[in-house]
Amino acid sequence: MSKRIGLVIFPQFQALDMAALTVFEFANSLLPQPLYELSTLSLAGGAVKSSSGVALDSLPLGWGGYDTLLVAGAIGMPGPQPELEAALLASAGVTRRIASICTGAFVLARTGLMDGKRVTTHWAIGRKLQEQHPTLVVDEDKIFARDGAIWSSAGVTACIDMALAMVEEDLGVEIARKVARAMVVYHRRSGGQSQFSALAEIEPSSDRVKEALLYARDNLHRDLSVEDLAAQVHWSPRHFSRVFQSQTGMAPAKAIEKLRVEAAQALIDQGHSSIGRIADMTGFGDEERLRRAFLRAFGQPPKVFVQQARSRNDHIYLS
Repeated sequence: MSKRIGLVIFPQFQALDMAALTVFEFANSLLPQPLYELSTLSLAGGAVKSSSGVALDSLPLGWGGYDTLLVAGAIGMPGPQPELEAALLASAGVTRRIASICTGAFVLARTGLMDGKRVTTHWAIGRKLQEQHPTLVVDEDKIFARDGAIWSSAGVTACIDMALAMVEEDLGVEIARKVARAMVVYHRRSGGQSQFSALAEIEPSSDRVKEALLYARDNLHRDLSVEDLAAQVHWSPRHFSRVFQSQTGMAPAKAIEKLRVEAAQALIDQGHSSIGRIADMTGFGDEERLRRAFLRAFGQPPKVFVQQARSRNDHIYLS
């Protein structure tokens, strides 16, 4: 039985989000019989113009049921579209999974379907999504997220990673790998992978706080207490903590953990597989602290990332 996949578009949508459908198209080409039936949908159907001026033909959203609905994003934050949002909500009861692409999270969030869910979006507007929808758990640093039947991806090309994960769920890892190779993309960035570096995310305005963070990045094996960091920039621990919190929105200990997790993930990607050794090299000290930090950051323990890295490397050597 075929699975109907629909990309929901609206005026001024981002045309690159069509890449998500391309993943399913390539999957079809690798199967004896195509599994996916692909459609572009809009509220009323007909031609819909993208932000680049390219118009796509579409079917009305309410026509038939879909296995998967993907809500496209836009260059900016899409404004309220009550009729489209009502149609999405009405379709949810007969749809196995619903996903947002980039700023499409704003459209899907207004339906209420994301309430209480862990979601992601483009890093630049993640905080705005959280402010507008406080019932969501917005993780603005992930490539894609899945919480039950609700999926969401980060900006633009991250929709490819999310679609590959859906193909993997439907057809297995080998088909997903073959799709990635056919599309000449990386198979595949995990949902937990950071959209960009921890230092770029923290982004303080003070040169002294930046200096302390650079010191921390280069000395992750050290204790890196507030006293140690404050001493590097000749501030009192109390003043350092206050300024750091106000400029970054997080405590120094949380920022250090982000740097350590990022370094640990990089070591895993480079082929390191000893969790204990990685914990020592990145300053966690023991495997349990590293495991808890990964669970907080990604919802998965480091051994899952080690297995994924091993699988990727084995595939490269066998290809």
